[in-house]
This record gives sequence, structure tokens and C-alpha cells, in this order.
Amino acid sequence: MSTNISLKHINKLAIPALISGVSEPILSLTDAAIIGNVNLNPTESLAAVGIVSTFMSMLIWVFGQTRSAISSIISQYLGANKIDAVKNLPGQAIFIITSLSILIILGTYPFTESIFKLYNASGTILEYTSEYYKIRVFGFPFTLFTIAVFGTFRGLQNTYYPMLIAIIGATLNIVLDYILVYGLSEIIPAMHIQGAAYASVIAQFTMALFSAYFLIKKTTIPLRITFPFNKEIDRFLIMIGNLIIRTLALNAALFFATKYATAYGPEYIAAYTIAINLWFLGAFVIDGYASAGNILSGKLLGGLEYNKLVKLSNQLIIYGVIIGILMAIIGTIFYYPLGTIFTKDKSVLNVFYNVFWIVLAMQPFCALAFIFDGVFKGLGKMKDLRNLLLISTLLVFIPVLLVLDHYNLKLHGVFIAFTLWIIARGLPLIIKFRKEFLPLSQND
Repeated sequence: MSTNISLKHINKLAIPALISGVSEPILSLTDAAIIGNVNLNPTESLAAVGIVSTFMSMLIWVFGQTRSAISSIISQYLGANKIDAVKNLPGQAIFIITSLSILIILGTYPFTESIFKLYNASGTILEYTSEYYKIRVFGFPFTLFTIAVFGTFRGLQNTYYPMLIAIIGATLNIVLDYILVYGLSEIIPAMHIQGAAYASVIAQFTMALFSAYFLIKKTTIPLRITFPFNKEIDRFLIMIGNLIIRTLALNAALFFATKYATAYGPEYIAAYTIAINLWFLGAFVIDGYASAGNILSGKLLGGLEYNKLVKLSNQLIIYGVIIGILMAIIGTIFYYPLGTIFTKDKSVLNVFYNVFWIVLAMQPFCALAFIFDGVFKGLGKMKDLRNLLLISTLLVFIPVLLVLDHYNLKLHGVFIAFTLWIIARGLPLIIKFRKEFLPLSQND
């Protein structure tokens, strides 16, 4: 069956994926916006949320790669009309990844303070960081469960149900944040930063429940675990291994950025928290089209439709640049109001306004890098993604950051390093894709 790659069909996949994708940064942004406006130590509280959000994002991105691996395999089998051969794979994958999440909790919880001292957290910031993490980490298994279910839906070319689940989770988190952080009359006491953490955990648990419900009711994919393992489990684990190494390299960049921003002082880590979370939001908006590339490229590869695969990549390049420019324009229009959403501290706002333009300027480059990252995941080329992230982090991001820090550029140096890192990630993927698939498309 021929695969539809029209703009209408791409948007049908991309827009729901976009909405579901932004749920993750919205959880952190909501915590940051509410915590940054509390009366008690708002700057230190905002810094703590930023540090924990960076670490939690690292864990989620590292172990949440099941979404891409499951989506790639399922979509390729769907394209080849052999979906029945991998029906039991998602249940087995979910079992493996949620088991790992329990080990992560057991391995990090006793060492919370030691972990966040590595981010240069100390004093009140370290105290708040520990309080926040020791609650929020219990939402980790539910998040990984939900991500794996989303990957199954994506492989089946369905982004609608993940969107519904994400809307439910994000809405619930926003409501609970207000109630638990500030308190509700005399019914619920104000819990400050702990309230934000409880809100996130409850929202993640709710999303996991709805994920299980929709997968069971709306697909023929079972959640029960059956043995022996599916024949594709080895390829799945190899994909996961490559993606974990890739994501560790990605998070090494985030670790060094957060570590240096924290060392510059409370106002710098607070401003960095605002800027990096807005950057994450932009990334997840773009990820809607990256997801469409992921979903469709896997199906096109499975169906050996190389000519359409190249046409899809050309379309996505155009859409990516347009989206990136629009993101930059929107950010420019709301440049000053955005900062005041998160804090009223003038010293923090001054630092933020001085660097936010770099975040906006890199948006078109981010769009291309993220979209082709999604395409390569759909093609199952996780080894290429692994190698490229290692090279761009070790040979571009870290050296640039160290040099610019030497010249005391502070957050300017951090976000310039991010910009060059993004370019180093995206351009080689476009070149490699066209080198491999243009000849195949001509023989299609």
C-alpha cells in the first residue's frame, strides 16, 4: 500500500505529536513559572527546579529511547504488511524499561545530595534540589511506561491518542501545581517546592493509566508480557544501547552547561533555567515534525519506497526552516513578557534578556537537526546518531564552552556552544541521508 506523504497527512501526524511532545517541557516550565514566583527564596527555588529538571530530562531521554526504537521497528513492519510478527514486542519492551527505572530510583535516591553537588549546588539550592528530586523521581517509571506506549502508537501511524494523554497530563499538572504549591484555603497546606514535585508525579501516574487504557482499547497490541522474546528484541536492545550512548553524550553537554551556569551564581542558573526550558519547549514543538519524519520514514523504508523517502526529506527541510523562523519571530515578539512569567527578580531578568536572543537565533538550525534526527531514528540508524552525538559533544560543545568560559562570556558562551553543537549535529545527517538514499531513489 502506497504511503501518503502529502502536507495534509504530515500535519495530521505532526500536529498531534507536537501537542503531545510539548507536555514534557510544559511540566518543567509550569514548575519553574510557579516556583519562580513564590515568596520564600524564589531565585534559589527556581535554580533548584532547573537543576533537577536537567537531571530528570537526562534520565528520561536516556531511558526513554524505547519510543524511537519501538516506533522504528513497528513502522517498518507496518510498511511491509507484517505487523502481526511484532505484536508482542511492545509489552516485552515496556517490561524491560520499567524494570530498569526501578533500578535507577534505587541507585540514585540514597545519593541525591552527592549527585547535585556535581552540578555545583550548595546551601539552600542543594536543600531544595534534594527535596524536589526525592519526590519527583517516583514519577520516573510512569513516564517511561507512557513514552513506550507513545512509541507503539507512533509506529502504528497514530499520534492522536498520545496527544489526548499529553493534554490530560499537562492540564492536571498545571492545576495541581497551583493547588499544592500555594495551598488551597484551609483544606490543603502550601507545600512550596515539594508541592510542585507531587503535582508532577500525580500527572505522570495519570498519563500512564490513560496510556494503558487507550493501547488496550484502541489497538490490537497486547500489554501482557509473553515469552519467548520476540525475534526483534535483539535489534531493539542494540538500538536502545546505541541511543543510550547517544543520549549520554547529549546530556554530557547539558551537564556541563548547567554546571558552569550554576558556578556563575544564583541569578545565572536561574536565568539559564528559564532560557533552557524555553529552548526545550521550542525543541518539542519542532519535534512534532521530527516525529512525522520518524513515523513515515520507517514505513517508507519498510515498503522500499525510496523515491518518496527522498521527497519526504525535502519537504521536511522546508517545513523545518519555516517552523524555526516562526519560533524565532514569536520569541522576539514576546521577548520581554516571557521573562516576567518566570520571575520578577531584575538581576535574573537582565541576565536572561542578554542571552535569550541566541536561543531564538538557533531555532532554524535546531529544526533541521531535530527533524533529521527523527528521520534517522525511523530508519533505525541509531549507530550513526550515536557516533555523531559523541563527536559533536566531545569535539565541538565541550571545547567551545571551555574556551568561551576562559574569556568570561558566561551564559553567552554556554548558548554559543549550544548553537555550534546543533549545527554539528544537523548538517552531517542531511549530507549522509542524501548520499545514501538519492541513488536508491533514482533506481526506485
